[in-house]
Amino acid sequence: MREIYLDNSATTPICEEAKRKMLEAIECYGNPSSLHKKGFESSKMIDEARSKILASLFVRGGKAENLIFTAGGTEADNLALTGVAYAKARRVNRIITTDSEHSAIDNTLKMLENDGFEVIRLSTKGGVIDIDEFKSHMNKNTLLVSIMHVNNETGAVYNIKECFKTAKQVNPDVVTHTDAVQSYMKMKVSPVELSADLISVSAHKIHGPKGVGALYVSPEVIKKKQLKPIIYGGGQEFGFRSGTENLVGIAGFGAAAERGFKNISRDVSVMRELRIFAIEKLSSLDVRLNLPQGECAPHIINITLPSIKSETMLHHLSASGIYVSSGSACSSNSATKKVSRALRGFGLSDFEADCSMRISFSPFNTKEEIDELINNLETGIQKLVKIK
Repeated sequence: MREIYLDNSATTPICEEAKRKMLEAIECYGNPSSLHKKGFESSKMIDEARSKILASLFVRGGKAENLIFTAGGTEADNLALTGVAYAKARRVNRIITTDSEHSAIDNTLKMLENDGFEVIRLSTKGGVIDIDEFKSHMNKNTLLVSIMHVNNETGAVYNIKECFKTAKQVNPDVVTHTDAVQSYMKMKVSPVELSADLISVSAHKIHGPKGVGALYVSPEVIKKKQLKPIIYGGGQEFGFRSGTENLVGIAGFGAAAERGFKNISRDVSVMRELRIFAIEKLSSLDVRLNLPQGECAPHIINITLPSIKSETMLHHLSASGIYVSSGSACSSNSATKKVSRALRGFGLSDFEADCSMRISFSPFNTKEEIDELINNLETGIQKLVKIK
């Protein structure tokens, strides 16, 4: 049975470039911290990957310490939030975020709230942040602003550039962070252009391996000592993330970043064309398109089915080898399944959110695959509405 994978916001298949580099890294078995030839070989491979990822973030002339490797986007988010919060040592205690962040952000902030920090969650109705609402909460007591670049469930692009610039005007000492896991390699992600001090990225969203991510850290944050580690040990990753580095994963990440950066214009163009084509086809079905009011990412579409639970439709499509998502793979896998905060923040009711699906593309998808999805969706709607 032919398989059609349209769940690329959850994870992506590993590209050939990453596979080759990972096989090469497997043979490079020295500990990167060792002061002999084998250690140097491993360390050099990590340095090469770091340089490629910094280049893909448009960081020119940056130092190695400006990119910290982690075990994924979740750890990068945790390091950014708790690292800044505890570095500030309660001198200020307000954190501004949104009501539709990834669980890696939201659950970390809940922990910080329990520890005495004040967390302000901005509304994202229609996939838009009200800059006036942001301004009303931004003050000298704000230590951190953390707003995702692209929402992983709706594809809404949040105007973080304006928010971060406003934040710096009100409080030059504030630290700005964005979870760019969904925007990285889907649009330009640059700390200078976004006014971002910290940027979280992940390998497996850009056709790299799972289990490896990174946090960009600005020279200013390092100079002011505004970030504390959350993992202690041998002092690897410039003291910000101890533990022997995942050489194989890091090598694959670097190769995937290099491939993506070289092809970003073509890849984005392909995904945007697929999204436009899919929206046109979906408009003929009995579904509601949950399109953001503002700017949209090129690779995500969210739809609400006609009184059919998304999980039911997922099983129908999966039986035909078509794979989409009912929302964030991380939240879907939680012990207690909850209604999507992102979709509620977008403006959907709990019932509508439970009947919503996410379709997400990669540059390796085709229009023929979308036609197959549409045919199976149409059949599924007719069949499942009758059963309901």
